[in-house]
Amino acid sequence: MGQQKPEPLDGSGPRTRLVALRDALLGLHKTLVDSERVEYEKTMGPILSANEFLRLLSNDPWFAWLVPLTRLLVTIDEALEGEEPLTDQRMAELSANAFTVLTVDEAGDGFGKQYFDALQRDPDVVMAHAAVAKMRPKQK
Repeated sequence: MGQQKPEPLDGSGPRTRLVALRDALLGLHKTLVDSERVEYEKTMGPILSANEFLRLLSNDPWFAWLVPLTRLLVTIDEALEGEEPLTDQRMAELSANAFTVLTVDEAGDGFGKQYFDALQRDPDVVMAHAAVAKMRPKQK
């Protein structure tokens, strides 16, 4: 078994790029959760405790549309913590998955539609989306 090559010092290695993408996705996820909480409380009333909010995030259909992004973050964390070296190919796969998940769908349903709606109503979501979009690999 060969040794893993060290990351380039210029920040261009797959691990460095994946950490940056993960951080941007985590920021987007938090912004979406916060935005959905505001919408939930407008409709359903205040969430009275952190425990109640965690229960709602885990079990309430209102927040279920966020699951694909949550799963993506878990997959990225597993890749970063795994025993296998992180290759450029694996980084490209994870990046492609991220931008597939983040596809908006104005006329559809599920994540794409809910994400579209969040982008329309909340400028913070737009800013967090822009931070992730900067991570999209350049087309060759």
